[in-house]
Amino acid sequence: MAAIRIGRVSITGNYRENNEDSCIVDEQHRFMIVADGMGGQSAGEKASALAVELIPRKLLQLVDFDSGTAPAVMEAIDRSIEFANAEIMALSEINPGFRNMGTTVVFLIRVGERFFVGGVGDSRAYELRNGQLRQLTTDHSLTQALLDAGTISPEEAKTHRYRNVLYRYLGTRDGSAGGNAAEIFPQGGDRFMLCSDGVTDGVSDADLTRIMQSSEDPQAVADAIVQAAVAGKSKDNITCITVFVD
Repeated sequence: MAAIRIGRVSITGNYRENNEDSCIVDEQHRFMIVADGMGGQSAGEKASALAVELIPRKLLQLVDFDSGTAPAVMEAIDRSIEFANAEIMALSEINPGFRNMGTTVVFLIRVGERFFVGGVGDSRAYELRNGQLRQLTTDHSLTQALLDAGTISPEEAKTHRYRNVLYRYLGTRDGSAGGNAAEIFPQGGDRFMLCSDGVTDGVSDADLTRIMQSSEDPQAVADAIVQAAVAGKSKDNITCITVFVD
């Protein structure tokens, strides 16, 4: 497979006192993960940190990164998420300081010539191919459920009062329902981006499309996306990972 190049940024942002986002990029570029914690105080930070520690630990045990079949990889992903979810729930129950903590997670896993992309919650993955931006993940939010049901319009969804209310994330029973991974066959020139909702709260799809094409340097693009989210008055922590396929 062609080489991939990666950029990443994670900042607290303008409105938060601490950064509850976590992200990890494997040194061998086998996996990248963004997690957005919730739960107040240090609980959200702990949940997202656990997600980016425990999911890779299990992936490294279960995935054949050279030639794993799609069903085997997807099962390994689901088991890794289930493992992290159980640990987060257990800590939440035994430690009062971490009660009700949770985290979203979005991932890109590279197996041979393929990517597997998915997530739990409302952190997102995007693909830019031939100038066309495509969202690869579906938000597990009440607003998205209303949108899917045809109850509200895409325009209403952008400012809907339930857009940050999640019905599925790690730290709940439903968090074990798997990672909804899709198998992607990347092409040279493709660009991918994983982000917490701090990015999408401040940057429109049109701006995201423009910025993702603005430089050949994935780090410069990641920096520009985060700066655009800050300028767009994002009220959350802001994290993104950019993946460029050469």
